[in-house]
Amino acid sequence: MYDVVIVGGGPVGSSAAKICSKAGLKTLVLEEHSSIGYPVQCAGLLSNSAFTECEVSSDSVYNTVSGAKIIGSSNSIEFDSGVTKAYVVDRGRLDFEIAEMAAESGAEYKLKTSVSKINPEKKLIHTHTEDIPYNLLIAADGPRSVCARSIGSTRSEFIYSGIQAEIPCDVNKSLVELYPNASPDFFAWMIPLSEKRARIGLCGTKNVPALFSQFKSRFTDSNVHSVTGTVPIGVRKKTFGDGVMLCGDAAGFPKPTSGGGIYTGIRSARHASAVAVSVCESGNYSDEALSVYENLWRNDFGRELDTGLKALKLRRGFTEADIDSVLGALNNPDIIETIINYGDMDKPSTILKKLITRPEVMAKLSAVGIRGLFRKVMG
Repeated sequence: MYDVVIVGGGPVGSSAAKICSKAGLKTLVLEEHSSIGYPVQCAGLLSNSAFTECEVSSDSVYNTVSGAKIIGSSNSIEFDSGVTKAYVVDRGRLDFEIAEMAAESGAEYKLKTSVSKINPEKKLIHTHTEDIPYNLLIAADGPRSVCARSIGSTRSEFIYSGIQAEIPCDVNKSLVELYPNASPDFFAWMIPLSEKRARIGLCGTKNVPALFSQFKSRFTDSNVHSVTGTVPIGVRKKTFGDGVMLCGDAAGFPKPTSGGGIYTGIRSARHASAVAVSVCESGNYSDEALSVYENLWRNDFGRELDTGLKALKLRRGFTEADIDSVLGALNNPDIIETIINYGDMDKPSTILKKLITRPEVMAKLSAVGIRGLFRKVMG
């Protein structure tokens, strides 16, 4: 009998496994794929905080970026802090390093092991080869979480699809480029791997292949290998119960403003692991004992996810003209300096609060009728 079974061997699941096994819990990780880290289903851009949470070496780092350029149809804005703001990584290598640390701490891994369902009453995990009993289960099995469905947790409010490809092109290796008008309800991106190579991608809820093909034509006419992924936006209404805690994408924790899930995912793994240690030591696996998990993650990053979801809903109603008006309102040296000083990929509410206090920004937003909407986001 395992103290903790973790479903999913990505960075979230492996982080939980490392913490639980270090604390002396008998820990098992189930991973459906034949190798850790593949297939890659992530843009591979990690904020400083997210990279720090991973607790890995720099072996997986391709590049670091210090700023961004947001490109609309007629306006654009560029800001460069001159210091590292994010890491461009090889996700396969990063995932493997975290899993390796978890294994060295005592966690066991079973690869090529798909979970078909769980039985919360009998505390059994059903796989294609065996039934595995558990005392506690941490679900890090992604946006289509079998574990979440098994405990009756409703899906996230929005399900986004993404396509990304690596291409040869001449780029400024210090800046990420964002193209909000390339995808009507989210954005497209260019992430530099070097001065001669980049990742381009696009995320949205409909017509994603066609939109990506159109976006790709800005950079290259050649056929390039691409990867796809799914991003759940909006926290599930139930993140714990019946001996299960949902973490990362399985809980709907990706950031609504960017779709990134590493920072919130690993933070949730830390909280779930802390609760796992506590309940395993006490032998109390009740919902009341597990409810501490929800209190922990909500107090940590819950407000940021709530604010981000409001901002996403606002963005989904923007026209191309609205986007260009916002970019025009932001494009002055003082505002750019504010963005550089207070912008945080993991805490967007900080910069939003700063921006809505700037009269020149609010005046331009008022001119296009969206000033009140911005204030509602922060309400």
